[in-house]
Amino acid sequence: MEDLTEQLLAYKGVVVFTWIALLFISERLNPAVLADEITDNHTVDANRGLARIFPMRVQKNIGLWICNIILSPLIIIQITIWATENSLDWRPDYMNGWSSLVIDVLIMDFLIYWWHRLNHEIPFLWRFHEVHHLDDTLDTTSALRFHFGEILLSAIARAGIVIILDVSFASIIVFETCVLIATVFHHSNIKFKRNIEKLLGYIFITPGIHWIHHHAIRADTDSNYGTIFSCWDPLFNTRSKNTRKLGMRIGVEGVRDKGFIALLLRPFRLRKN
Repeated sequence: MEDLTEQLLAYKGVVVFTWIALLFISERLNPAVLADEITDNHTVDANRGLARIFPMRVQKNIGLWICNIILSPLIIIQITIWATENSLDWRPDYMNGWSSLVIDVLIMDFLIYWWHRLNHEIPFLWRFHEVHHLDDTLDTTSALRFHFGEILLSAIARAGIVIILDVSFASIIVFETCVLIATVFHHSNIKFKRNIEKLLGYIFITPGIHWIHHHAIRADTDSNYGTIFSCWDPLFNTRSKNTRKLGMRIGVEGVRDKGFIALLLRPFRLRKN
């Protein structure tokens, strides 16, 4: 089990890091949104130039990611392994294999839709998830910007699902890899031809769909919860009727982005916002 775990995690790491690097470069060579096209955005100031602002924002996002990279082997992976070892073990042999893997991914994507939705609807969960939404410019690094508290709460919630549904460790790693690939993609600032993105959007969450979720208007923020597949929001009537506009403001309505330490402490502070 230990050797298999290490191999799966290694493959996941290679795939995810390669994907992030490819999209990070692509969005800088062919961006959908340029600095002077972002309006009413407190982070980007055309008079100062994007070059002075962008590194600071990226550093905060990567800093939060590093916190989670440290947390993962110490706590998150251990919780997942414990859950798989203590699952209800009810699946017959014929439910294992590739077909089971596909079903597991579909079920977990359905459940992560609801978990994401609860992160917006339950104030305690929103305290942690808000850190992700406070990013006021979107790119691949936004997909890495999650508070360690949210990651921990997600791992605990997922452990319960793993135990009940008897999900294998391999299925979890494949699903996590798919989630990271999808999340980096739909946060990216890559310019696509409209017809290509529209076709992709019939099946998958695209930047055009997910950027609405980061619009600094709460009605839009509380919509478009899907992660991998785009069917859940239309099915449960949470797809926004608005479409992405390249100059729309990104972030949280009425709140500005914070410094790195302030982001780490924000969920634990008493505040009006």
